[in-house]
Amino acid sequence: MEVDETLKRIQAQKGVTGVIIMDNLGRSIRSTLDDEATTIHTTLFRQLCDKSKSVIKELDTENDLSFLRLKTKKNEIMVAPDKDYLVAVIYEKSS
Repeated sequence: MEVDETLKRIQAQKGVTGVIIMDNLGRSIRSTLDDEATTIHTTLFRQLCDKSKSVIKELDTENDLSFLRLKTKKNEIMVAPDKDYLVAVIYEKSS
């Protein structure tokens, strides 16, 4: 299946610690994380994207969120929201 092959290809990239694909309601469709971590991440990513979309719309009503990239001390998280799905990739930052 194409989705599984794509997940494997992303997961194989250096530093990737997790990949999550979820629907627009925040339900996990596929994940490389364990069940508990997936549940936590999907809930928080959905909230983060909803809030980010709201901020973008407040700044410019004709604009929309297309990609979100966060850098923390430990990780880099990239989130690509779409109309029906959201893809999140978690990288471990190299020292």
